[in-house]
Amino acid sequence: MFVWGWFYMKKSATKKKKSRKGSMPQIAIKPTFKIENIVASSELGLELDLYTIAYKLHDVEYEPEQFPGAILKLKDPKTSLLLFKNGKIICAGGKNEKEVTDAIAITMKMLEKYSKITPPKNFKPKFVIQNIVASAALGVELDLYGIASEVPDVEYEPEQFPGAILKFLAPKTSLLLFKNGKIICTGGRSEADVSAALHQAAKLLAPYSSPLPVKKE
Repeated sequence: MFVWGWFYMKKSATKKKKSRKGSMPQIAIKPTFKIENIVASSELGLELDLYTIAYKLHDVEYEPEQFPGAILKLKDPKTSLLLFKNGKIICAGGKNEKEVTDAIAITMKMLEKYSKITPPKNFKPKFVIQNIVASAALGVELDLYGIASEVPDVEYEPEQFPGAILKFLAPKTSLLLFKNGKIICTGGRSEADVSAALHQAAKLLAPYSSPLPVKKE
């Protein structure tokens, strides 16, 4: 009971803080972002002998007692692929769709000889992006306390972690916000999703932003 009472008092105190909306001219925010990781799923149309693959290929890890899938690591493009017996794979680590396409094509070529079935001639596996992780910079300083107290769907517990979490339903994404204007965006299924989420965030967060402090030389 005491914990809930303390939590309520803390929330109430936070909401009483003076809003920054209208207290100063809004800054035009133009977010830039960089894709750090693409997670995509695909089907190779193969039936894989994971034991043989793990024995023959040096860059494969397979511990069936712990997990039913094998892990294949590629150096170029630098990606990791989770392989399953039924030919389904998960590709992670690509920085763009070309890297994902190349990684899957290389994997297909490497594993065909270890398959119990042969896919149709000229078969090219397609992939579906499940998640994109992108880093972004708003170029401003953010008032995370003001954002947490006035903006819906924001979680902020500075005693546990220095960033605030902002969630959007469309596009369905989660953004990790830091005081220095840095953002980590997850959940997008395309670059368009990432761009839309960041521009939506820029507009929403503008009233709680201020110029970044000038670094002393």
